[in-house]
Amino acid sequence: MLGADTTQHRASFDAGFRSYWRTNSAPTRIVMDSPPELEDPAPWLEIRDLLEHGGVRVPEVLAVDIERGFLLLEDLGVNTYLHDLDAGNADALFDGAFVQLMKLQAIAPPAGFPRYDHERLAMEPRLFDEWFCTRHLGMTLDCDEMEMLDAACLQLVDAALAQPQVLVHRDFMPRNLMRTRTGESPAVIDFQGAVAGPIAYDPASLFKDAFISWPEDRVQSWLREYHRRAIDAGLPLPPIERFLRDADLMGVHRHLKVLGIFARLNYRDGKPKYLEDAPRFITYLDIVLPRHPKLVALHDFIQRRVKPAMAERGNTAR
Repeated sequence: MLGADTTQHRASFDAGFRSYWRTNSAPTRIVMDSPPELEDPAPWLEIRDLLEHGGVRVPEVLAVDIERGFLLLEDLGVNTYLHDLDAGNADALFDGAFVQLMKLQAIAPPAGFPRYDHERLAMEPRLFDEWFCTRHLGMTLDCDEMEMLDAACLQLVDAALAQPQVLVHRDFMPRNLMRTRTGESPAVIDFQGAVAGPIAYDPASLFKDAFISWPEDRVQSWLREYHRRAIDAGLPLPPIERFLRDADLMGVHRHLKVLGIFARLNYRDGKPKYLEDAPRFITYLDIVLPRHPKLVALHDFIQRRVKPAMAERGNTAR
């Protein structure tokens, strides 16, 4: 795959078992190391091809050693959207993100494609009470609190299943959008977890990111602009007020899941850095939950129980 005199240095880190290395060749290339016994690269390749056939800009694959888990990819550069986004250029960069997202959502998931079904949707937000509340914060939840979480989870799942279902990236956020050297719309990466699921999932992920936050009025404006353009593109979106509600509830589902995943990455996988951004997701919940009366008990639980426990650990909302 590479010449014997080619050296490599670490290009980026992944929350999973995959790693990326940049060669010193001319032009430089990226080597993906995805050990098959830990993180099979075959799904990445299959979804990459599906996205490319749908017109989505994805990394070009130059060589494959599937048995040993090595892929040679084009080098898209070092700057993701996360590196470059700021208040002044966000409108222009998100415009490019809309282009790729709408292409992705227009792709019909093939037969047998994984689905965001009831079981998966119901499991994910429960990572919050299992890993974040119980394991990380040391909380003991009583029966009333567990029943409240059950009810909140059921509402979130029902709302997700009621949405139009499309291809969902599941991590369509700034660090997974690469600014290419030619300056066109961004390349999309880290798509191996794609499923068929709720249409509001990826827009909610784009603007309520793990590593960068925006004023709520800008978020609402971007969601409205996405909705307008997606309707014009023929995507199966509901009326705007229903879509904004769907995006809110889908965001709550994702925020709870991410808090649990960040704690699990720390305690199970020895990756503590993600927990530093947990307070950002509490702030997202603070913004959205008061807008939805059926989730008032969840909001109260976070104010009364979760935030004080975080403060005791020196991990407070921001």
